Amino acid sequence: MVTSVPRLVVAAPSSGSGKTTVATGLMAAFAARGLAVSPHKVGPDYIDPGYHALATGRVGRNLDAYLCGTELIGPLFAHGARGCDLAVVEGVMGLYDGAAGEGELASTAQVAKLLRAPVVLVVDASSQSRSVAALVHGFASWDPEVRIGGVILNKVGSDRHEAMLREALDASGVPVLGVLRRAPQVDTPSRHLGLVPVAERRSEAVEAVAAMAAQVSAGCDLDALAALARGAGALSGAAWDPAEAVESPTHDHPTRPADKPAPAPAVPGAEALTGGPARPAGKRAPVVAVAGGEAFTFSYAEHTELLAAAGAEVVPFDPLRDEHLPDGTRGLVIGGGFPEVYAAELSANEPLRKAVAALAESGAPVAAECAGLLYLCRELDGRPMCGVLDATARMDERLTLGYRDAVAVSDSVLAAAGTRMRGHEFHRTVVEPGAGAAPAWGVRAPERRVEGFVQHGVHASYLHTHWASEPGVARRFVERCLTS
Repeated sequence: MVTSVPRLVVAAPSSGSGKTTVATGLMAAFAARGLAVSPHKVGPDYIDPGYHALATGRVGRNLDAYLCGTELIGPLFAHGARGCDLAVVEGVMGLYDGAAGEGELASTAQVAKLLRAPVVLVVDASSQSRSVAALVHGFASWDPEVRIGGVILNKVGSDRHEAMLREALDASGVPVLGVLRRAPQVDTPSRHLGLVPVAERRSEAVEAVAAMAAQVSAGCDLDALAALARGAGALSGAAWDPAEAVESPTHDHPTRPADKPAPAPAVPGAEALTGGPARPAGKRAPVVAVAGGEAFTFSYAEHTELLAAAGAEVVPFDPLRDEHLPDGTRGLVIGGGFPEVYAAELSANEPLRKAVAALAESGAPVAAECAGLLYLCRELDGRPMCGVLDATARMDERLTLGYRDAVAVSDSVLAAAGTRMRGHEFHRTVVEPGAGAAPAWGVRAPERRVEGFVQHGVHASYLHTHWASEPGVARRFVERCLTS
């Protein structure tokens, strides 16, 4: 199979240059032209894809070479971009910044090379003029395998400032494809872990995305950008497919996935949530409840796709508003988010807290990541939570952030002991104790430690993982739903 969807990677010299504004604005501007735009984000970010989804009407997807392995970047991209006219990939941090101590691994530059995609460099030009040429030249020449196809100048102060920047860049060989002036209306509010998610400010987010689209449409050469995207190289190999992935025997043993592309897709449509292995006659698909709403916004689209492909009926619910778990719930997934912001409301929903505790006590599979871990604790910032874990959680000033190499310490509903996975931590909270009698993971860096909890059917941890790297996690979880 050959993937030839036109595509661009939007990168920058550093964080704060305006990547999200430009990438989201481009997505929305191209979508307004009637194009089916596939949105992607490099790295483990959960918040930007929410804005991308608003801009395109499609699920925002992540491309993370550390969590999933370089071999899955192309297949996961092809899966998300199937049937689209154009794809826009927002980078992470600076163009060449990746996982600490791992060279180019997980950098925007590496993903651009794996996708054979041209890069558009967004430069914050607010405090420079002629020096912009030296900066662009350095980024364009650093790695000859990275093709910087154009520059978008952001935060330009005036017509004279723009003329100076254009004159400096004339000799660089890198064309200017857009100039954006300072526009406070496109700003999005931030707090302790970055931008405020779309789910918490939907009407304002819709307005912000519309403003981004208007600014980009007015300041960028969309025709030239589309032509640049059409110059991306073709990708060979099969698109990732959840139904094929959960059936793959390569994920039945405790190891990292094999370095080979995913098998050819069997189910058309990037958003398909049906399919999976056949169940014995008379067996109903087990209901797996997945937490959502404003408090639990962090999830990868591939997780629900894998659960459905493994035979589950995936049903969302909102812990802030729903007093009961979905009817027939046999398993529970509580991902990341901001329970610390909604601790009072979560605590006030006592019927649901008791329902979650009862489900966990029954031995049903429960998978909780980061925010889910906090919700299962006895209390969060002094407010009662579900009490599934004999632990307390509280806000902390220190930011815990980074990729982690992990190995499963205890057999659980997600993985057999010895299974190696990669994860990511991102929080300003502390759970005491940090691990139970049966820890979830052993982590090697930045220091050797064990963390998380495995008890009965519960697997709770700070670690965010991407199940596409180990689809057996979803299969194992659904099998436990059927037998618990």
